[in-house]
Amino acid sequence: MTYPDHTRDGYTLSADPGRLDLAAVQAYLSRSYWAEGIPLDTVRRAVAGSLCFGLYHGPDQVGFARVVTDRATFAYLCDVYVLEAHRGRGLGKWLMAYVIAHPDLQGLRRFVLVTKDAHDLYRPFGFGPAVHPDRYMEIARPGLYLRPPETRPT
Repeated sequence: MTYPDHTRDGYTLSADPGRLDLAAVQAYLSRSYWAEGIPLDTVRRAVAGSLCFGLYHGPDQVGFARVVTDRATFAYLCDVYVLEAHRGRGLGKWLMAYVIAHPDLQGLRRFVLVTKDAHDLYRPFGFGPAVHPDRYMEIARPGLYLRPPETRPT
């Protein structure tokens, strides 16, 4: 199923994976607090296994969101950003509305995300604290991509 692009004020939202500028995505993610130093090959593999959304200003990619999902019961929203020069225009909210409305993300039992400082962006879309945070577990490897590849856990 094709998910239609949305356009407003010179910006376009698209779920077309062929339109993604992976070098632009990696350039932002590699300086983010959550994926600092992420290699381009890792971004390629992550995108290949995810439902991805691009925000474009003309031909340039200026935002991104990625959803890891089985498209039936569960989704994990991650790697959401709008470049600094394009913030303050409501583009993050517009991007989130576009993501949340995607047909493959309807009727999910659980839709999760992790954020350090963007709670106000996600709250209007129904995200809130984990109902049972004591049930969540994780393996966390901060700074993973900053380590030499031969020292990374397998």
